[in-house]
Amino acid sequence: MKIQEGYVVRKIGTKYYAVSVTRAANDGGMIALNETGAFLWELLKEETDLDTLVAALVREYAIDEATARADAETYVGMLQEVGALA
Repeated sequence: MKIQEGYVVRKIGTKYYAVSVTRAANDGGMIALNETGAFLWELLKEETDLDTLVAALVREYAIDEATARADAETYVGMLQEVGALA
């Protein structure tokens, strides 16, 4: 899985926003991201899989694998729902 082409991410204050430059004019195409979401977004700029995201969360945030997997699955599901994944 990988992020669709045409998104830019910007930090405004303490929040990150991913904006689709192709969808912005039509339906908003904006996704609010927290720090963890921005971290995973960076990984998803390249083709990757769920296991890689989970391992990265465990390393970066020192959390257990079950928590990391649940969080990664929720995040990927949200990105799929809004059409941000290729």
